[in-house]
Amino acid sequence: MRPPDRRARSVQLLIYLAVAAVAIAAALFAIETLRARGIKAGFGFLWNTAGFDIGFTLIAFDATSSYGLAFLAALLNTLLVSGLAIVLATAIGLVVAVARLAPIPAIRAAGRTYVEAVRNTPLLLQLLALYFLVLGALPPPRQSFTFAGVLVNNRGIFVPAPSITAAAGYALLALAALAIVYRLYLRRAGPIVAGLSAAAAAALGAAALWLMQWDLPALRGLNVRGGMALVPEFAVLVTALAIYTAAFVAETFRSGFLAVPQGQGEAGLALGLGRARTLRLVVLPQAVRAALPPLASQYVNVIKASSLAAAVGFPDLMQVFGKTTLNQTGQAVEVIAMTMAVYLAISMAVAGATQLYERSGQGGARA
Repeated sequence: MRPPDRRARSVQLLIYLAVAAVAIAAALFAIETLRARGIKAGFGFLWNTAGFDIGFTLIAFDATSSYGLAFLAALLNTLLVSGLAIVLATAIGLVVAVARLAPIPAIRAAGRTYVEAVRNTPLLLQLLALYFLVLGALPPPRQSFTFAGVLVNNRGIFVPAPSITAAAGYALLALAALAIVYRLYLRRAGPIVAGLSAAAAAALGAAALWLMQWDLPALRGLNVRGGMALVPEFAVLVTALAIYTAAFVAETFRSGFLAVPQGQGEAGLALGLGRARTLRLVVLPQAVRAALPPLASQYVNVIKASSLAAAVGFPDLMQVFGKTTLNQTGQAVEVIAMTMAVYLAISMAVAGATQLYERSGQGGARA
């Protein structure tokens, strides 16, 4: 392997120093400007009382909580929306990519229609259309749609809330131990051991769900009590982000499939694996490895696009901290700097995770 060039290292170091110098100069200029205008700078406002409520939070929060806790609650909302949208977009995009390459013309046409229609209309327009269509179609609480303990109305989606008991905790610990043992010792033991391990994992998971205590939602008076509520804005935002991003993910997966040599699929069919197993065991791993870098870019776009939550009133990081907190405190530099730093950190973490996964996959392939 060729050693790194010292001149290249020196140039990189100079670039880093120049960027750091520009950042420091900008920070000093901002501080002096604030002092000249008599504006108090610093992050002490984070411990002050916020004085407002947040409609949807994963942690306990009320009007007496601090701005720092509001920042944490809004950050968790952003992470939840982005994570769910990424998972759904990946699943939908993979299905659409397979449809785009299907041998049946009607399926290929359906996949292409979805990609072209979604990809060539603005995300904000799709978000607003879905928001008003969903709210207009949902009934009031007394006429809620009910299915398997889930209530759906124009005030949200109410699902059973689990409470982990001691017995359920033991079942989950046993499931985690089984996963570790399988990963370390049993992964290459053969199909029989793999099947038994999967059956045991399914049994432990079902036992954990059965042993939990569930708080079921029920209609009491004019509202629904109990369970866990998912506000309509949350469902609409996740759905819109997933549907929009899935169109781009589908094209990314399709390019990955096309990058796999045709002989790989033919070899799998020649070995008697069948089309489904050939796709899953032979073609898909190679396609994912080829599509991983552009997939990371799409995932980062989801995180940044989640800031459109303000259009439907969902309390994400930009809505709660970058807007409400900024207007109340007047600490524009600190609030904007924290918000930008968080989005940058999340995006860099996603990009770094995909790079690590790509390197580990390549290392495993070389081994």
